[in-house]
Amino acid sequence: MNRKHLYLISLFLLSVLYACSDNKTEPVNYVNPYIGNISHLLVPTYPTVHLPNSMLRFYPNRDNFTSNNMQGFPLNVVSHRSGKVFTISPFTEKTGNIPQNLIYTYDNDIITPYSYFVTLDEPIVEAKFIPAGKCGIFSFRFNEGEDQGFILKTTNQGELVYENNAISGYDMYDGVRSYLYLEFDRIPGNIKVRERDEISDRTSISGRRVELIAFFNPESTAELKIRYGLSYISTEQARKNLQADISGWDLNELSGKARSKWNSVLSGIEIEGGTENQRTLFYTSLYRCFERMVDITEDGHYFSIWSNQVEPANDTAFYTDDWVWDTHLALHPLQVILNPSEQDEKIASYIRMARQSGWMPTFPTISGDNHAMNGNHSAAVILDAWNKGLRNFDLEEAYDHLKKTILSETRLPWVRDSLTWLDEFYDRRGYFPALRKDEPETCPEVHSFEKRQAVAITLASCYDDWCLAQMAKELGKENDYDFFIKRSLNYRNLFKNDTGFYHPKDSDGNWIEPFDYRYDGGMGARDYYDENNGWTYIWQPYHAFDDLIKMMGGRDEFDSKLDRLFSESLGRSKWQYYATMPDATGNVGQFVMGNEPSMHIAYLYNLAGKPWKTQKRIRMLMDTWFRNDLMGIPGDEDGGGLSAFYVFSAMGFYPITPGIPEYQIGSPLFSKIKIHLQNGKTF
Repeated sequence: MNRKHLYLISLFLLSVLYACSDNKTEPVNYVNPYIGNISHLLVPTYPTVHLPNSMLRFYPNRDNFTSNNMQGFPLNVVSHRSGKVFTISPFTEKTGNIPQNLIYTYDNDIITPYSYFVTLDEPIVEAKFIPAGKCGIFSFRFNEGEDQGFILKTTNQGELVYENNAISGYDMYDGVRSYLYLEFDRIPGNIKVRERDEISDRTSISGRRVELIAFFNPESTAELKIRYGLSYISTEQARKNLQADISGWDLNELSGKARSKWNSVLSGIEIEGGTENQRTLFYTSLYRCFERMVDITEDGHYFSIWSNQVEPANDTAFYTDDWVWDTHLALHPLQVILNPSEQDEKIASYIRMARQSGWMPTFPTISGDNHAMNGNHSAAVILDAWNKGLRNFDLEEAYDHLKKTILSETRLPWVRDSLTWLDEFYDRRGYFPALRKDEPETCPEVHSFEKRQAVAITLASCYDDWCLAQMAKELGKENDYDFFIKRSLNYRNLFKNDTGFYHPKDSDGNWIEPFDYRYDGGMGARDYYDENNGWTYIWQPYHAFDDLIKMMGGRDEFDSKLDRLFSESLGRSKWQYYATMPDATGNVGQFVMGNEPSMHIAYLYNLAGKPWKTQKRIRMLMDTWFRNDLMGIPGDEDGGGLSAFYVFSAMGFYPITPGIPEYQIGSPLFSKIKIHLQNGKTF
């Protein structure tokens, strides 16, 4: 019987013990990190091992789920689905031909939210990993009497130094240093470095993608344990983080603590009824909602890329890594309910970033603001929290930073710059002007791939302005309220009455014609929309649904348009459609389940007075596009952006307008749902 079989039997026996002791299955047992590991088209959902909202994240460093090659085990993934720093690989060679890659069978690993186990084929080694907040621990089990060691690599520019039975150093990601302090439970027999495929007897090395190799003599125990701490401050702080998080070498003890942490978080929502698959999908989706933002506070301090120095935390945790275009619609509103104190700190973190940099960010990461997509929807995140009772942040300071950013920074997607002539045009005329097909770009600041996104930017700006208007009203700024509430109606300038769509106009005020709402706009329809076509963008901005119903001619016409959305054919073959719209997966007619701008749409039947259509459609979308299998997520999951839709919808309600403390009722999957609130109450 091989080791993997023994390990699987051990897991089975442990699960039986848990079942017998609790007479129920704990929430963490339902989590299946493999869901979505194979993408429908673009990026897969990775099986991330971590603690909730923690600095350290781990998943196997492979090209895709079915790959047989692994480029080592990353010590951290610093940004959602990218940014691996340091990798470690076990080996069984004495000297010389030490392999660069690990070979394994893709279905030969076992992943939970709190642990990773794999039996490698080459070399034949069992590897286990358990995370802590800013630290992790590995166990490598070799065959008895076999030579053993590991290679530690930097993925970018870095440095590795062996001294006093420990390795310290740093690895760079996008201009930011990740510091490392690493220890092993045995003294190595030899230390070498590899540079440009040449191995030499040295104990330190610096440069790009450098490698330090540790050799260990075979002993009666074939197991080698390695523990490490990470920091964005210094190697000394990494050592302190390790001492604080992992004091011993017992992987089982640490695994138990990590498991308990996950159970505590997932138990915030208690469900009864439903099928086994529905419970699995629910708790897996909930687990995905805690992948970010991440807390990078260390010993009361944090490194800020915004000020480029170490800052005091002042008893408030500092969070980063957020793609707010993806997360403002459902993930942040969900966290307002489940974890209001942490949500307060996340918003306070946004305000700190703005205070230190002068601009309110849109896609904050450890290395700064990626400034991706369009709009500045941190306005919606902040307003939503405030209007739902969160108060541990300075609303007026947040408003001032948002106002400055929105009025003095370009609206162009994926561009951080001052106002362009396109923005000045918008401020005068109330819409972003579009180009005709094949017309050359006249604004040099426009991103060559992302284009103008003229309709999408107009709609996003309207929603941001509405959010600012509500803040201004709350703060007693009447003139500001009048200014922003007027601008929040600019969507009317692009509504074409005879088609019932938001339609692009040129700078002379003429409609762009002829026009196909399904396909016009180039790659991802970015000339006019963004990643989705005109059918998706009918149902924005999020604050103006009552007005949209009026513009369409009433509730019956609104209802009919929704029906057409779900029944209109692609109009082309799938390969032609996806060649143009690769982000628009999970189709039902022209509806797109695989991208965040569509998540609220099925709930709009309620506004048409047809709640049974919402219930039927939401249940169909959940059953069809969210499944307990490797392709069970319909598009880019976006670190909780898409999963939060499933959590809300499975509970039977959804926030169609972040910023308004109201929810639309859908079709709950479970006979009983309890949300255990932080204040001790149960909903």
